[in-house]
Amino acid sequence: MAVLTLDSPANRNALSRRLVADLRGHLADLADDESVHGVLLRSSARVFCAGADLREAASVDMVETARSLIDLQRAMVALPVPVVVRLDGPVRAGGLGLVASADVVVCRDDVTVALTEVRLGLAAATISIPLRHRLTARTAADWFLTGRTVDASAAREAGLVTHLADEAGMDAAVEAVLEDLRAGARQGLTVAKGILTADLLADFDSDGDVMARISGDLFHSALAQERMAAALRR
Repeated sequence: MAVLTLDSPANRNALSRRLVADLRGHLADLADDESVHGVLLRSSARVFCAGADLREAASVDMVETARSLIDLQRAMVALPVPVVVRLDGPVRAGGLGLVASADVVVCRDDVTVALTEVRLGLAAATISIPLRHRLTARTAADWFLTGRTVDASAAREAGLVTHLADEAGMDAAVEAVLEDLRAGARQGLTVAKGILTADLLADFDSDGDVMARISGDLFHSALAQERMAAALRR
């Protein structure tokens, strides 16, 4: 079982170009490793992912950044073996794309999630592709349009989270999932995952470029730049 750890505590694992590229590279290395039955994605610090790197967003081409995030999410979905996300801390905005692109999500019961983009004049565009496959339509409308903070129980009811555990039980809950994956034959795991992800992969291929351009254009808008700068000053 391979383990990938988000380890950029200085910016709360924000989705900088470097973090996205590093994670994408590790997934590419694992894709052809016949010894791997699954991948565990976790964070080294309390926050799993704070979403976009707002400081970087002021100075780079955010259309290309959005395309890179689309590619990363697609790579998680297309990886031959299951991806398990361990959530020990909060997730915001773009970080939910990583969660939604995983196959199994084990979440601590005090974690919160939020799609905060709308409050910055943005929209959850690049991550809408996997989220629309995980959430009910009413839940998606609620989360995308309000930007409100949601607790772990609601995230499970909505379909984003698979298992909940308290802080003391997280290790055992994650290990139980990994043990089940180890018990499976890799051939069976890869075919089963392919069946489950075919429609999502097709949506990445048909909608990915459009969503990346929508996202990038919003990031470059005067309103979003003003609101992101204000958020950074807080």
